Amino acid sequence: MECDDKIRPLRYLISFDKLLRAYEEMLDGDDDVLAARARQVLEAQRPYPILRDGFEDLEMIDEHKDVISFILQDSFSPILGENEIKVASIPYFDFFFNPSKRFQNIVRQAGPFYKPKIRNQEIGVDYIMGCIVILKFYYGVELDFSRPYFYDIPDSNGVMHHYRIMYNADFIDILPTEKSRDLSQADIDELMESPDNLILWQEKIPPDSFLVKGFIIANMFDVTSEHSISEIKSSLIASDKRSNDNFMGNLQETFRSFFRLPDIKVGFVVYNARKDQFEPVYGRNMSSFILNGKDSKLCHDALCQYSYKRLIQENKYFAISDVEKYNQESNGSDPYHVLGDQEIKSAILAPIAFEGELLGVLEVVSGRKNELNGVNARKLDDVMPYIVSAVVRSKIEEENLIDAIIQNECTSVHSSVYWRFQEEAKYFIKDQLESRSPSFKEIVFKDVYPLYGQIDIKDSSKARNKAIQRDLMIQLSQINGVLEKALVKNRLPIYEELIFRVNNHLNSIKEMLYTNSEQAIFDFVKEEIDPVFEHLKKTDAKIAKQIHAYEAKIDMGTGSYYDHRKNYDESVTKINKKLVSVLDKKQEDAQAMFPHYFERYKTDGVEHNLYIGESISENGGFNSLYLNNLRLWQLQVMCEMENVHYKLKPELPIPLDATSLLLVYSSSLSIRFRMDEKKFDVDGTYNARYEVIKKRIDKAYIKGTNERLTQTGKIAIVYSQKKDELEYLRYIKFLKSKKYFTDNVEIVELEGLQGVSGLKAIRAEILYKTDQESQESYTYEDLMATLEE
Repeated sequence: MECDDKIRPLRYLISFDKLLRAYEEMLDGDDDVLAARARQVLEAQRPYPILRDGFEDLEMIDEHKDVISFILQDSFSPILGENEIKVASIPYFDFFFNPSKRFQNIVRQAGPFYKPKIRNQEIGVDYIMGCIVILKFYYGVELDFSRPYFYDIPDSNGVMHHYRIMYNADFIDILPTEKSRDLSQADIDELMESPDNLILWQEKIPPDSFLVKGFIIANMFDVTSEHSISEIKSSLIASDKRSNDNFMGNLQETFRSFFRLPDIKVGFVVYNARKDQFEPVYGRNMSSFILNGKDSKLCHDALCQYSYKRLIQENKYFAISDVEKYNQESNGSDPYHVLGDQEIKSAILAPIAFEGELLGVLEVVSGRKNELNGVNARKLDDVMPYIVSAVVRSKIEEENLIDAIIQNECTSVHSSVYWRFQEEAKYFIKDQLESRSPSFKEIVFKDVYPLYGQIDIKDSSKARNKAIQRDLMIQLSQINGVLEKALVKNRLPIYEELIFRVNNHLNSIKEMLYTNSEQAIFDFVKEEIDPVFEHLKKTDAKIAKQIHAYEAKIDMGTGSYYDHRKNYDESVTKINKKLVSVLDKKQEDAQAMFPHYFERYKTDGVEHNLYIGESISENGGFNSLYLNNLRLWQLQVMCEMENVHYKLKPELPIPLDATSLLLVYSSSLSIRFRMDEKKFDVDGTYNARYEVIKKRIDKAYIKGTNERLTQTGKIAIVYSQKKDELEYLRYIKFLKSKKYFTDNVEIVELEGLQGVSGLKAIRAEILYKTDQESQESYTYEDLMATLEE
């Protein structure tokens, strides 16, 4: 056959011999009309014996086109040609001849370069499919390999139409050649067990060992509507599968009808790619034959090496036609052992994969040997898209449900520990489905090492109070101006008394803003001044204009004058936003080094907590090297954040300073997620010492002095162990070579804090770069001198 050069077990001869033999029988029939027609057909063919003998050269079809059309006239009625979609062909070839008029029109609309191709004929199975035809029609092996075939052909508008192909093979003979071999039952059984072993099939049924002589008639039907409906169904699969008692029963019945096998059973198992393990589908009446009641199983334990490769790595079917046989040959390894224990004799394990990602495995099992095999496994090709669609939707629903539970029970959590919350949420769902009272258990990570850092706005309380003081003084002065004008126009003693009280408030905050001053002035203005101003706006147009000018400067949110405070708040917001952007970006790199818990807070500056350890990493593998690496990373990032702050400082409405601090804690501790507070906290009384130190060290003083530990232009590193001191001195020495620090490094002792003593600190002076490209570095004093020029 010259239509391609593939090796096949079947040689194809296009021949009309079997059709012509049917006409010869008509000659001896009682129907004179049929006999006359038969005589015409046979006479038309007689000059061309090759049409009976058969030919492989496809050019012969064009050469004898007219006589072939006449011979096939009864099968391809011209009267029906405008409606019927029909061609003559040979099995498993994208080749046809003598097409009906409608088929010619369909192909013509598809475009001049379009060639119809059968949709679900897989590359590489042509040889084995040819052998299966030989087994069924020559050797009489009962095989159900029937599958629907389709042509997908676009119309002139580019809209894809789908045509189902129905084959009529009445005019084909399958004949052995001199290359054929006799097959024993053992040979046939071996082939059934190895549906993908092309070498074995070629050995048992050699190339060109059988001859297909004849032709087939392909009738096609437009099933575009049905196809579209199926696609819609696949995307609208019911969303209550897990809680529906009838779901699995109905699905099992569907599969029994599909395979035409009354006793098969169906199960599902979920594939967890992160852990490379199988897990159950939590739902009513849902089970897995691979797990057989277990909560999880590593894939390498649940599968043999070959089945692991087929299912997990290649996402291909794995059929076991004889479980007992393979159980013996593998010395009782899984999956054969676990299936055999459940009286399963044959099985098909089908991967449920979407866009190259394995989601789970469909398990079809039977209590009869050879009932399920590699041949009828291929029938699943036509239903797997629906199963995949259902599983994808189910997975999305489960992820949404898990997210909803986590958000409801725990609020948002960091990505590094999210896996642990997912696990607990799955148990929560399982308890719900099994009618147990679900509870989301507290999550604890043990033996983790903490790291704490902060960049704090220096003297933030003083700066904020100064801003409030200035705003209040301006507001009170403007109030005084209105009242004095009102007193000049209307000599009412009440105005004089109000001016006296305003001046008292002004005098009280000139030197210092006390804790209750702001609220006292706010209450005074709201209760005493605002009503008077409302009265004046109605009675005096000139004073009303002055009051409107005063009110225009009052912030609607605070009800007070908001200028210096606004500058302060904007400065703090800009600093925090810039520092957080740097920290969050750098965190992405740190997480890639080794996963760890991270949280940060915006206050008057930015604080951050890090926790690293074996229990936080989903896949384990923690080593002290990763703790050391994170400490060095943190120190370097703090220097970079300092640089970012001092580049930003000239742009701020108020040029606020900042100080940096790190706390080194050498002991591991446990952190627990507090359900009531929706956050992690250290666990246990002993570990609470860490939190105490964290809260107090930024107010610490150098021992025997009035000097605060934290200073601008320096990073303070607080610790208690000598080994930590040596470790950080190494890091500082390394970062000095990278132009992060000067040689000005000191070690100091701290005054005892309440409940905490024995702390020491390293203070290292930072080198600042004026711009990203510049290689010149400056100390804090250098920068301040530059800014003051």
